[in-house]
Amino acid sequence: MNLAIRDIKYNLGRFSLTAVGLGLLLMIVMGMGGIYKGIEEDATLLIDRLDSDLWIVQNQTRGPFAELSRLSPSVEDRAQTVPGVANARRFVTHTVQREHLGRPIRISIVGLSWPMDQGDWLPIISGRPLRQGHFEMVADRTLGLAIGQQVRLGKDIYRVVGVTANMISSGGDGLAFLTIADALAVQFDSVGEATRLERAARRNHAADTDFVLSQPRMLERADLPAHMIPAIGSPVVSAILVNLKPSVDTEKVKSIIDGWADVTVYTAEEQRQLLLQGPVDRARRQIGLFRVLLVAISAIIMSLILYTMTLDKIHDIALLKLMGAKNRVITGLVLQEAFLLGGIAYILAYFIGKQLFPFFPRRVIVTTDMLVWLAFAVAVICVIGCSLGVRKAMGVNPNEVLS
Repeated sequence: MNLAIRDIKYNLGRFSLTAVGLGLLLMIVMGMGGIYKGIEEDATLLIDRLDSDLWIVQNQTRGPFAELSRLSPSVEDRAQTVPGVANARRFVTHTVQREHLGRPIRISIVGLSWPMDQGDWLPIISGRPLRQGHFEMVADRTLGLAIGQQVRLGKDIYRVVGVTANMISSGGDGLAFLTIADALAVQFDSVGEATRLERAARRNHAADTDFVLSQPRMLERADLPAHMIPAIGSPVVSAILVNLKPSVDTEKVKSIIDGWADVTVYTAEEQRQLLLQGPVDRARRQIGLFRVLLVAISAIIMSLILYTMTLDKIHDIALLKLMGAKNRVITGLVLQEAFLLGGIAYILAYFIGKQLFPFFPRRVIVTTDMLVWLAFAVAVICVIGCSLGVRKAMGVNPNEVLS
């Protein structure tokens, strides 16, 4: 005869509600860990997917994800000449928020180095990669854009030709992939009045220079678009991605590029760690603190529940002792109830979380290691939680049954 099972059947309603409540609490603990893992995966997603050996960014910056990086496109040509470099390509990323079909849509735009990179490496679930140099877009499904839909970005309209899965930025925004020319056009787009004022200011400034006074016809060039004026450089990019030839020493190539005064170069792993130790670190510490607090709260709640359940059985425990039951039988009763409560709560947490996590705004990734850690934590909580109940049960006087 299992006393714990019989006692649970006798108090089935209360035990079930307690298990559900504790299961929801453990689900939140599991979800907190899954949210952090999701943030980490999203932050390093592009670094892993782009598969670049070196990242060249603006001097004394930490790269295009941790902070703003502005780099001249000419660095791409310089990188191509370094011994050991297989190829170099430009990279652009920025975030925009626009109105689409009456709702706000926030897009993290990534510029692919067309035609070298057409997005064939993207995890496309429907549609195709980019096949034209302009006005095509591959968007993540979290943006709610379907194949064939058109989105106005800047002065141009872009057609969605592909939809990806789980391509999210570190800020939680869905990624959209355009050619680098289109990405730069969106980034540096300005309204007509702002362009007119810029050209007027440029003309006024040029009119006061000695060079223009000696050659008045040069003033006509001030009204040209910025990209057509030789003195004004091309639009800047966020980074230059470098892939090395097989068997080439990465550190040797990195040391050569490090000698350039206008850039800083990182390996892919260094870029990854900069993200994890920078923007993601604060979220990690905050979520970690919440997890510790929730585990502590779970232990306290379970202790109180098991202590209350033990108090309700004081008369029964006294009767068992009067009948000659040993202490280990009484201890086993409390321990078995604690582990049954913890086990059922753990199973409920897993299955409820599996149904609810896909609806969370941020991606929740629950790994096997996380489940093992939580199972161990639940076992420890059960042992600690039942200690008060065991102590109370051991102190019960058999004569209390007669009172």
